[in-house]
Amino acid sequence: MKRLSLLAIFLTAGPAIAASAQTAATAIPAAKVAVVMFQAAVTQTNEFQRDVADLQKKYEPRRTQLQSLNSEIDTLTKQLQADNAKLTDAERQSRARVIEEKKKQLDRDSQDAQSDFQTDMQQVIGAVAQKVGAFMTDYVQKSGYTLVLDAGNQQAQTVLYALPKTDITRAVIDGYNQKSGVPAPAPQASSQPDAPQPQPAH
Repeated sequence: MKRLSLLAIFLTAGPAIAASAQTAATAIPAAKVAVVMFQAAVTQTNEFQRDVADLQKKYEPRRTQLQSLNSEIDTLTKQLQADNAKLTDAERQSRARVIEEKKKQLDRDSQDAQSDFQTDMQQVIGAVAQKVGAFMTDYVQKSGYTLVLDAGNQQAQTVLYALPKTDITRAVIDGYNQKSGVPAPAPQASSQPDAPQPQPAH
């Protein structure tokens, strides 16, 4: 509440302050504030969408291998259940041991794939974010903005309210897409990247 009250006082008292201190006003440029959802700006660029699609293709063979192993475990488990009454204790234990080893392998391979995927994803995000950030800095300077707040930063919670016309997210996305020259990706069933990690069969 204190932050909101101070903001309201600043906005209403601004003209009066400027009128009574014309000398200071001429020395300091009038504030021009914008807000941006920076993470959304990065992830909605054509370049990021293209790089994510390439990353998905890179991990498709590992995803296929994991799915194949998962299916094998499921088949062996069903066979063990179906043949359970006909098996000796030794045979039953042997089959169960094979299944358990394959489950452990699936778990290890899934965790490795997930870790590698996340590492590569962070590199993609970081690379595009750096370029979008540089473009945004140039854009706000040319547009005369004196302050830009990240409305998408949930941890900082710095933006309580902003007029829609102050949101430059779409302008940054469109401007960066034009500068990068990367065409819009073809529509996909899901825009969210999926890590190659099927769940082990039980």
